[in-house]
Amino acid sequence: MGKLAVYKYFSLFFLVVTITVAIFTFIALFGGDVPPAGHSTRAMLVYALPVLIAANLLLVVYWLVRRRWHWLPIPVITLLCCIPYVGTMFQLRSLDKEAEDKSGLKVCTYNVALFYRETTGFIAQDILTNMKNQKVDVLCMQEYNEVSGDKKNSESFKEYFPYMATGRNDMVVFSRYPITGSKTIEFDQTNNSAMWADIDVNGRDFRVFNVHLETTGINRTLRKVAQAVAKGADPGRSPVLEAIYGNYTLGMIARSGQANTVAMEILNTDEREVIVCGDFNDIPYSYVYNTMLGKLVDGFKECGSGYMYTYRNKEVRIDYIFHDESIKGITYYKEELNYSDHYPVFMKFEI
Repeated sequence: MGKLAVYKYFSLFFLVVTITVAIFTFIALFGGDVPPAGHSTRAMLVYALPVLIAANLLLVVYWLVRRRWHWLPIPVITLLCCIPYVGTMFQLRSLDKEAEDKSGLKVCTYNVALFYRETTGFIAQDILTNMKNQKVDVLCMQEYNEVSGDKKNSESFKEYFPYMATGRNDMVVFSRYPITGSKTIEFDQTNNSAMWADIDVNGRDFRVFNVHLETTGINRTLRKVAQAVAKGADPGRSPVLEAIYGNYTLGMIARSGQANTVAMEILNTDEREVIVCGDFNDIPYSYVYNTMLGKLVDGFKECGSGYMYTYRNKEVRIDYIFHDESIKGITYYKEELNYSDHYPVFMKFEI
């Protein structure tokens, strides 16, 4: 085979790769527009978007080096279409340094992982101290544990947050402003749930949703796989891979149904401005993210800065604060506290 033939072969090969990567990237970008049930493969492609974006970047470099300007637009246009997705995780702006001096309503969402079932109450007290230092007005907790040893955590929290609303099991909203009503939103066949609390902020009515959607279960599945491997199973065999894929797919389907339930509650909210907080256990651009967002505003895209991730073990963004368009955000950030496998997320609103 001559050099020219080899050259043409590799050019054709990389052209096919370029087109294939572009197609999969566009499918992934719109993978969150359809419910996972019946479209699980398309929905799963959303999770591959970072890899697909990296592949497109490499292909841009390749076509630049080869000086094939007529093929270069394919990965370039694909990357331009990915900008809104990138914006859900990275914002090229600096935080407003004067935000803390501005009057407003500061909200925090935090999955506290049951305070790691710590019995002395130290973690709960340390978190409370941090909330005081951050001047938080409304705190939404998931995986909250009321009892630490012989102490009730709410007893100490009420000194700073005099108002409290509880949902099912581990859901709670603490507030420095009066809570005028609340509701628990239960999901079928799971311990996860959601709730809302109506809060009167100097005559302005807010409905704050606190949401904890179905966990991915991937860590539990990986532990089972590790146990199977320890007993001699081959992790590359299809039954093991199917267990991982099947477990995650079931989680996606469960979360999508739960997100639909909460989204209907949001749509049915009248005369109150909505703020949605919580651990969605899903990434941006997923069906869950799109469903929960609806016509709301993603606080991070509005006024966040840098790279945002909230699950510290895997550095992905799964905790969110959304809000009505009628509310203006001032600042949005996380604190890298080590009391949980999640980081708390803070947002301050102009009121």
